[in-house]
Amino acid sequence: MSVGLLVAAVGLLGYPFYTNLYQSRVQSNLRHQLASPELRQAYQHRSLRVGDSLTRIKIPKIGVDVVVVEGTSASALKAGAGHYPETPLPCESGNVAIAGHRTTYGKPFANIDRLGPGDLIVLETPVGACTYEVSRDPFVVPADERSVVASTPGHASLTLTSCHPKGSASHRIVVSADMKGTAVSA
Repeated sequence: MSVGLLVAAVGLLGYPFYTNLYQSRVQSNLRHQLASPELRQAYQHRSLRVGDSLTRIKIPKIGVDVVVVEGTSASALKAGAGHYPETPLPCESGNVAIAGHRTTYGKPFANIDRLGPGDLIVLETPVGACTYEVSRDPFVVPADERSVVASTPGHASLTLTSCHPKGSASHRIVVSADMKGTAVSA
């Protein structure tokens, strides 16, 4: 019985360590891909595949600097953060939506609950960059609530989502931001 408990404890403690190590290796590869001419061309032609580098997200207030991939499947999110494919590309008009982990795979969104109005979020893409400003305090919705990633025609916004509370998938914490800068040509 005690050996079983010990094995379970090691597994529970070791799993986050393993996922963070895995995500660190993935991020190194994604940073190289994000800078490649091939990715720039795929981005411009909108021919990105699930798991491809899409944008680098920087959130100075909470120390986030991570490459976001295309897609929100379980395999894509092993990179730490992924772009909802049904939403516009970063820095475009509409509601750009990104999901990220809070407790595993580098936990890039571990502290998004600390963001508030006025905090800045920068997205750097293969073709330019833009800045968003958090417009309201983070809020919580049921896990199946999809309206937060719905289209916002004519309004450039960014939505970040993550599981809530930490370690549970019962709800989502949501951060909403409005674009303050425009995309720049690179």
